[in-house]
Amino acid sequence: MQSDVAALAAAPGRTWRALAPQWQAAVVRLSLAWLVLFAAFFADWAAMARQWWNISTYNHILLIPPIVGWLVWQRGPELERLTPRAWWPGLVLLGAAAFLWLLGAISGLDLARQAGAVAMLGACVPLLLGVRVSAGLLFPLCYLVFLVPVGEELVKVLQTITADITIALTHLSGIPAVIDGVFIDTPVGLFEVAEACSGVKFLIAMVAFGVLCANVCFLNLRRRAAMLAACVIVPILANGVRAWGTIYAAQIWGVEAAAGFDHIVYGWFFFAIVLALVIAGAWRFFDRPMNAPMIDAQAIAGKAWLGRLEAFDISGRAALAGIALVFAAVWGWAFAAETLEAPMPTRIDLPEVAGWTRSNYTPAIWWEPRGQGASHRLLGRYRDNAGHEVDVFIALYASQGEGSEAGGFGQGALMPKSAWSWQSSGPVMGGDMASGASERLLGNGRIERVAVTLYRTGSLLSGSNAQLKLAVIRDHLLFRARPTAMLILSAEDAPRGAAQHSISAFRASTGPIGPWVDRVIQLR
Repeated sequence: MQSDVAALAAAPGRTWRALAPQWQAAVVRLSLAWLVLFAAFFADWAAMARQWWNISTYNHILLIPPIVGWLVWQRGPELERLTPRAWWPGLVLLGAAAFLWLLGAISGLDLARQAGAVAMLGACVPLLLGVRVSAGLLFPLCYLVFLVPVGEELVKVLQTITADITIALTHLSGIPAVIDGVFIDTPVGLFEVAEACSGVKFLIAMVAFGVLCANVCFLNLRRRAAMLAACVIVPILANGVRAWGTIYAAQIWGVEAAAGFDHIVYGWFFFAIVLALVIAGAWRFFDRPMNAPMIDAQAIAGKAWLGRLEAFDISGRAALAGIALVFAAVWGWAFAAETLEAPMPTRIDLPEVAGWTRSNYTPAIWWEPRGQGASHRLLGRYRDNAGHEVDVFIALYASQGEGSEAGGFGQGALMPKSAWSWQSSGPVMGGDMASGASERLLGNGRIERVAVTLYRTGSLLSGSNAQLKLAVIRDHLLFRARPTAMLILSAEDAPRGAAQHSISAFRASTGPIGPWVDRVIQLR
């Protein structure tokens, strides 16, 4: 038997006619289901493809489809020894994946929509090919998760970590420097660990590589874990060294020369060096024998618990009908939920606040939060007799969805492609402002600003985007239309600490901030 399998694997290609009739029918059904899935959720796949192609953080995902194809091809000779059988519990998996997509669709969370679309692709395999074949394809199916463009959420955390590593190395190298958030002031100039320098794209790509290498090159679980750990730790440390190298070079050759060097090093050239170092370190510990099959079909066929699960089989046509019903259900639910819109007032205004007067909005550097898709937007400045000044931004949304997300990417206090940069997390506010998302911004490297963001929908008052999404999901699942408000209280921070005092004083004058927002948007 082993010689037959080896001969099959060594053949130049496994032809369609060589497949058993059961496999031919199963592959046709799976292909049909995937075509329907791609057509039904084309918008999500197109959005992912645009991110893969246009955003450097996700360029590596272009390699994931051929890698998955290669992983399946590796397992081909052994898979052919198994018999595919449609399995009705696969409908439960498909339903769960479709429900994930639904949650993303009704909340405007693209990540959930895209993850659901990818999960549905994988869920069709156990549904149409059965549990034994799915056991043989378990790793390629799990590896599909890397198709989802995720990781931008780590940017601020990685900026902070990189800045901490950089300042430590800068001090060790004898360069006097002062760190403030992600900005490092040195004798030759001010350096920013910007979003593009956070190293997130290398970390995401290295994790994808590490998972692949751990499966293909290792059998020992501890060695696999060590490989994954290296693919997380090494790129983070290496990115800190790269940032330090730029600062060190600037002290010797000047900022412009160092920036030019950084542009040459930074990119996939840098990633290739890090990747080569990790591979070189792991090479001698590879323990999977050459030409060893990736799976053992005989072992899979002999597992009694898989046999018990396999008893829940159905016909292939019934499985296809179930797929159609699941798709119709989630599409109908999503359409009904997306049409919900809360009634909007004709006009909203910033109210009078006791002890404060409206003043001309004249920031040292223009600052205007982004609230794309809002039905109403207000931006104004208040001033009290003590000289405190607070800028108030309110955006009111009739619904939360594509193009109108209060907590969406690029929305809120940090203006994209502007003079403002994220500096660090801001001071913790007191009272009902404590749940707000506080952040410190820096304009043109000289003007500091503190901004505290809060979302209001129903009884929720929170600066957490996750809590906002959960509240919106709950309302849409219950077909309940509620408006959403985004409130940002901000102040220029000069001297340091003045912004926190100004915002706290304003909050003390408005009373509880939730009811105050409700009055502004005319809900109370």
